[in-house]
Amino acid sequence: MKAQHAAAPLAHPLWTPGVLTMVALMVPGLFFIVGRFIGGLGAVTNLSQSSPWGIWVAIDVATGVALAAGGFTTAALAHVFGRQAYASVTRPALLTAVLGYTFVPIALAIDIGRSWAIWHPIIYWQGNSVLFEVAMCVVIYTNVLYIEFIPIVAERFKNNVRLPGPLSFLNGPLGRLLDFADRTLDRFMWVFILAGIVLSCMHQSGLGSLMLIAPTKLHPLWYTPILPLLFLLSAIAVGFPMVVFENTLAAASLPIEDETPVLAALSRYTTGFLGLYGLLKAGDILVRGAYRFLLDGSTQSISFLVEMLVGVMAPFVLLVIPSVRTSRRGLFVSACLIIGGVVLNRLNVFLVGYRAPYAETTYFPSIGELAVTTALVAAIMFLYRVLVTYLPVLTPRGHALSPSASVSPAQEGRAVP
Repeated sequence: MKAQHAAAPLAHPLWTPGVLTMVALMVPGLFFIVGRFIGGLGAVTNLSQSSPWGIWVAIDVATGVALAAGGFTTAALAHVFGRQAYASVTRPALLTAVLGYTFVPIALAIDIGRSWAIWHPIIYWQGNSVLFEVAMCVVIYTNVLYIEFIPIVAERFKNNVRLPGPLSFLNGPLGRLLDFADRTLDRFMWVFILAGIVLSCMHQSGLGSLMLIAPTKLHPLWYTPILPLLFLLSAIAVGFPMVVFENTLAAASLPIEDETPVLAALSRYTTGFLGLYGLLKAGDILVRGAYRFLLDGSTQSISFLVEMLVGVMAPFVLLVIPSVRTSRRGLFVSACLIIGGVVLNRLNVFLVGYRAPYAETTYFPSIGELAVTTALVAAIMFLYRVLVTYLPVLTPRGHALSPSASVSPAQEGRAVP
């Protein structure tokens, strides 16, 4: 029988060596971002007319959106399918999704040539464009995530708004507003949860649809009519491993409750989705005859094999072993392999497998591109650390509440270090 937990701010110092390291990683990227807006994309990137996008699209946008899928998968599991035993991991998953989707438009604003026009899709609609559908779904879903996050902020500050100095006159109105949101949002939250699930499914698959218009540019190992379905399934499959990944890292550095039994139960769903994804990929390769490219020794074939063997087959085999599913270390290793496989898949689709017909040179990211990507990842981790310190997101050690039978002992297994 698994005990539910009460989330609360963490009584733990914020400025640790790890946090200072994240701040240090952000500084070089900030300088390159300033250089990009002063000198243009050519000043800090290796992008060109034949290589119009690089790791800022492949990692900061496409991969970032996929890795933020834990928000809608855990919400669906806990709130739509009634698996309340998983409620203790929904808040950190929601926070990861909020941060991930917040940084998507930031990354896009850095990446696109006319960054001042990033708001145009909101006003100038183009219903025949897949990119428009992705843009609008991401915009709406980001706002849905903010609404879902309001109760967490209200829980912390509804009776405790203490703005300093000249802003103190806002304490009363903000306190009343948060109290009103706390009392009313619960009645309608199911609407936003369902909307978030639908919107997520739309734009996760939509990212795959973007490449359907490039049959002559995308390598046959990845170009397929079912690419939207594969993108959606891989996002769902990586949702729970991201929860495992973030919880394990947090537990290693913060005094929080051990959620290994809950994470072990989550891994059962991961195994199913990962197995389905692997079968679809294998069947698609066979049906289309693309298997003839598997052993041709090219960069694309090697990258595809690594993606499938290391990112799909290896974690699937690990997760079907009961001792791995109930081990914190085994879950973490499996989660890292799945996350790495999804990251490599997005890199393969948008970079390794993509080749413009008239490209004269092979794209490789510049130091500036790598520094900006590193800075954005570090910024997400830094904000995550700040928010879990001051908001009730994680469950501090010793905050166990009443037990719940939503996850049976057989499903949980026995957690081992």
